[in-house]
Amino acid sequence: MDNKNQQPGQQVQIEVSPEVARGIYSNFAVISHSHAEFVVDCASMLPGQPKAQVVSRILLAPEHAKRLAMALQENIMRYESEFGTIDLGQPQAPQGPRTANPFGNGEA
Repeated sequence: MDNKNQQPGQQVQIEVSPEVARGIYSNFAVISHSHAEFVVDCASMLPGQPKAQVVSRILLAPEHAKRLAMALQENIMRYESEFGTIDLGQPQAPQGPRTANPFGNGEA
């Protein structure tokens, strides 16, 4: 994602190994951050199970995290213009800041 060392108009070639090309399914993610990095834990969670298994962890510099967020937003807009609005189900009440514990406030 870092294009500081690239010349204008230069294209980057990306190589994907067969193992990575298969992909890993994730239906749950937890995002946390420090002053130096963002951590995205992608997990797989089965219905009715209280535990999610982390299947991949992505570490990003804050600048790259922001670029990723912008790229995702742009791609979501393109997707919805082609296929229609993505339905998120029931409208939810606005939430406060998210924590690493998506299932509650951590009080025992």
